[in-house]
Order: sequence, then structure tokens, then C-alpha cells
Amino acid sequence: MKKVDFDNLILFENEDYLVINKPPYLSSLDDRHEAQNILDLAKAHTPDSQLCHRLDKETSGCLVIAKNPAAYRHLAMQFESRKVNKVYHAVVEGIKEFSDELVDRNLAANNKGIAKVSKDGKPAQTIFNTLKTYYAHTLVECKPITGRLHQIRVHLAYLKSPICGDTLYGGNPLYLSSIKRRFNLKKETEELPIMQRVSLHAYSIGFQGLDGADLFINAPYPKDFKVLVTQLEKTS
Repeated sequence: MKKVDFDNLILFENEDYLVINKPPYLSSLDDRHEAQNILDLAKAHTPDSQLCHRLDKETSGCLVIAKNPAAYRHLAMQFESRKVNKVYHAVVEGIKEFSDELVDRNLAANNKGIAKVSKDGKPAQTIFNTLKTYYAHTLVECKPITGRLHQIRVHLAYLKSPICGDTLYGGNPLYLSSIKRRFNLKKETEELPIMQRVSLHAYSIGFQGLDGADLFINAPYPKDFKVLVTQLEKTS
């Protein structure tokens, strides 16, 4: 991965918080396989930086970074009392009409970092709403109430609506040839999926600043997610 310009990722900044639009494939924390990660980049910008939450390596979008210990504690308490409003967008398989669809299913994760629905797991709740339906796919708004590992991905798989590209939880890669008529691939060329990752983006986050002001930040779609939605629009 080429060197990331951290300043270009910043969506919002004040004296206490940074909110960035995390690019896909960049780890939140130290990753021995990668030369750079969000925490190191943030500390180079502000030495006391702490990540207030995490996003999976493949997931793009809103990530909040505290610039001082008081700001970190303030947001940690809001996460604990479930007062942080997180919204994700996902492209899922099938035509789904979700209207405040609540999935309330406990999740347990194994030591390989794979989660599953289990009555012995920790409580997990997510609310789903349909934003747009296409020929054979749906753009879904996901509102996690809790923050378990792979929560949105597993809850959507539970609804038999796996996220496109999420092969870990039953999703299939989405190829242009499957949605575009008269698609011609050059001879001796292997077709790649439109998105080569899980089709999940942390679209917005809302929380209270240290000064009591309500903050609400949106993260624009990255290029690959935007291309996917644009292609699907042509099939709707």
C-alpha cells in the first residue's frame, strides 16, 4: 500500500477529536504485515492520539480518534452507555425490504476471530433499513446498538442477506458480468470482482463533544464502493 497522507483522511477536527475517513485495507492498530496503520499515523499528527473504536481492516469510513485522555474517557463513556450513533452502509445479496428490522442475537467469537450467533455469546443488537433495491441486490443502512466483532456481517448473514464479497460469512464476490448485459471480457483476462473486499462502509457517526456540543460526521464512499453502487444503479 502506498504511503497514506493522514491529513487527506481528516473529515473533522477540533482540539479534542479527529474523525477520519479510514481507507480500506489499512489496519486500525499495529499490523506486523503492514508498514503503516491508523494509530501510528494519528500519533505522528497528535502524539497523545488514542483510537476510540476500531474498524475491520477491509472496512472504510468514519473512525474517531481522541487527541487527549479526557476526550478519550468522555467518548468511552458514551460508547459504554450506547449513546454513540453509528451508521454503516452495506450492499447485500437479494432484494430485501427492511424497515427498522431488529436483529437481537448473541454473538460469540472463536480464537481465529470468526463470530457466530450463539445463545452463549454476548448480547448484540443491530437495526437494518433498506435504502435502495436493485435487480438482485440491496443497499442497506445498518445501525449497530452494540459493538461486537463482525456484528453487522454476522447479523446480515443471519437474515440470509450476506454482504457482497464477505466470503467468510456466506457472501459472494460481485462481478460486472453478472449485472451488465453484453459484458465482454478481453480474451485471456481474468475478471475481478467490482469490489475486492467486504462491501461495508462506516457512513456516519454522531456523539457529544467534550464541550457538550453534538457532533455528526458523514464519510463519503471510497472509490470502490462508489463504483459498485453506480453499477448497481444501472440495474435498478
